[in-house]
Amino acid sequence: MRNSTYLKMGLNMLVHSKLRSWLTIIGIVIGVGSVVGIVSLGDAMQEQVQSRLAEMDLTKITISPGYTKASSNVNSGPPGMRSVSSTDSELTDDDIDALQGLDSIQYISGEISGSEGVKYAGETATLPIKGVDPQVWKYTTTLKTQSGRLLEPADKYVAVIGSSVASETYDHDIGVNQVITVNNKSVRVVGILEEEGMGDDSRIYMPIDGAVDLIEDAEDDVYDSITVKAKNEDLVDELTDDIEKKLMVSRHIIQKDDQDFSVTASKSMAESVTEMMSSMTLFLGAIAAVSLLVGAVGIANTMFTSVLEKTKEIGTMKAIGAKNRDILMIFLFNSAMVGLVGGILGVVLGSFVSSGLQMMMGGDMTGGGSGVSFSLMLEGLTLAVLIGVISGVVPAYRASKLKPVDALRYE
Repeated sequence: MRNSTYLKMGLNMLVHSKLRSWLTIIGIVIGVGSVVGIVSLGDAMQEQVQSRLAEMDLTKITISPGYTKASSNVNSGPPGMRSVSSTDSELTDDDIDALQGLDSIQYISGEISGSEGVKYAGETATLPIKGVDPQVWKYTTTLKTQSGRLLEPADKYVAVIGSSVASETYDHDIGVNQVITVNNKSVRVVGILEEEGMGDDSRIYMPIDGAVDLIEDAEDDVYDSITVKAKNEDLVDELTDDIEKKLMVSRHIIQKDDQDFSVTASKSMAESVTEMMSSMTLFLGAIAAVSLLVGAVGIANTMFTSVLEKTKEIGTMKAIGAKNRDILMIFLFNSAMVGLVGGILGVVLGSFVSSGLQMMMGGDMTGGGSGVSFSLMLEGLTLAVLIGVISGVVPAYRASKLKPVDALRYE
C-alpha cells in the first residue's frame, strides 16, 4: 500500500469513531494548549525581564548598612535555617575614603533617603526623597529626563521628580521651574523623569547637601547607601569581593558573622532574576506536561479499543493480501492524525490562554503580549503528533501481529 492509502484508511477510522476519538482529542487539546500557553507566557515574561535588565547598569554596586545571611549551626537548627542580621550600623565618609584606592572603581558616592511631606498648589503628599551627589549621579544613573535636566554640581535646593509625581500625585501637573515645598523650604523643579513603571516614578531626587537639610534625621557625612560604579562589567565580581574585604578591614571586622554591611551588585541580581524566570517557566511547563501524559494514555486506550473493534476487518485485510506492515502503518497514521488534530486545536487554545493570562497580569508585566511564536506553534504540533505516534505504536504492533484465522473468528 502507498502512504496515501494509509492516510485515507487512518482518516476513515478517525471519522467513523467520532465520540471516542474526540474525547481522546480533547485530552491532547488540553495538554498541548496548557504547554503552549504557559511556555508562551513564560517567554513573554522573560522577554520583558531581559528588556528591563538591558536598561540596568550592570557595573553598579550598592553598599548598604546591615547584613543578613543564612548559615548553618549545629546547635541552632537545620543547615540554612539560621538567620544572622545586623541593622544598627552606619555608612560614613570613612567607608568611602577606605574604598578610594581600589583601581577598579570609576565613581563612588554616598546617598541618603527618607520620606517627607511635599506641598504643591495647596496639596500635601508624603513622597520618598533621595539625596545624591550631582557630580557623580549623572554617571551612575540610567534615568532619563522627559523635560528639563538632571542635577548639576552647583545645585542645592532643586529637584528632579518622577513622572508620577509630576502628573498624578497632585490635581495640578508640576512642570519644569515650578516650585514645591519640602519641610517649609522652597525647592525648584529642574527636571521631570521619563516614565519607568517602577518606584522611581514617584520619587524626588535632590542634591545631597540640600536633602540633608530637608530630610528629618539625616546627618552630614552619614549615608543610607553608597553607590559604586566599576570601570567595566568584567571587573564587577572581583570588585565586589575587594569592597567587602576593604570594608571589613577599615571597620575592624574580623569574622564574617560580625559583618555589619551588605554589598550587592546589579549584575548578580540580574543573573538571579534570569535564572529564577527560567526555572519558573520550566516548572510550570513540567506541570502542564502532565496533562499531555494523560492525553497520551487516552490515545493508547482508544487505539487498543479500536484494534479490538476492528479485529475482523484486520483479518479480512490480511486474508486478501495485506501485510503486517500495512496494518501497522494504518493504525499509526490513525493515532498520528488524532495527535495532529488535537495539536492544531491545542495551539489555538494555547494562544487564547497566553493572551488571556497576559491581559490579566497586565501588559507592563509581560511586554504587552507578543502572542505565540511560529516556532512554538510548530513545536506544539510536532509534540502532539509525536505523542500520538508513540501512544499508538503498541496497539498498532499488536494489530499487525494478529493471525488472519484468529481475527476472522473473533467475536
